[in-house]
Amino acid sequence: MMTTDTILIKRESLADAVVNKLQHQIATNHYKIGERLPSEPELMQQFGVGRSTIREAIRILANKGLIRVQQGVGTFVELQQNSVEPFHQSLSRAEGDDVNEVRQLLELKIAEKAALNRTQEDIDIMSGYLQKRHEAALQNRPEECIEADIQFHIRLAMASKNEVLVDLYRIIANKMKKSFMEVFITTETLLSKQTMHTSLLQSVADRDPKKAWFWAAKITGQIR
Repeated sequence: MMTTDTILIKRESLADAVVNKLQHQIATNHYKIGERLPSEPELMQQFGVGRSTIREAIRILANKGLIRVQQGVGTFVELQQNSVEPFHQSLSRAEGDDVNEVRQLLELKIAEKAALNRTQEDIDIMSGYLQKRHEAALQNRPEECIEADIQFHIRLAMASKNEVLVDLYRIIANKMKKSFMEVFITTETLLSKQTMHTSLLQSVADRDPKKAWFWAAKITGQIR
């Protein structure tokens, strides 16, 4: 039975919700370094969740280095919340201008690296996506146009042959796709950037990293 002090958690991603609350409590010194956390039953009561959720939250916090689990003794705060959150988790939570700024930086480096490391297969696949993008734009099919655009840029990242850049760009691309779906009701703006994309692809095919950088900057609005 939950008390009036029970903290209600939304039902989606229960373990993450518990993690976020406990991180906040640690960051605000509700629990201090070396202090023992409440027992599993107490945490279950506090958050109104089951034992498996609490155990998963504890596992996540332990992996982050925020707590230490001492078998038979208890769970203790190991570090303050100023420890660094894994970058991919921070990036996956980012929104709005933060996402766009990271995207701009990534696309410039990706374009340069792709121009240096691309294969003919990369060029052929990107050409196919660019053709699909153009056809969808001409027929005012924004969803198909956006999907082709995203796939073109993901393949461009793959052409860089840098797996870290690819992984980071996939996260950004997923967020940008959602944003594009909301912004681009028609394909007018997308169509206006088709020539820029064609020039970017040609620069990559020509193995010209400076031009590739330039066209990536034009596409992302860093050069007018």
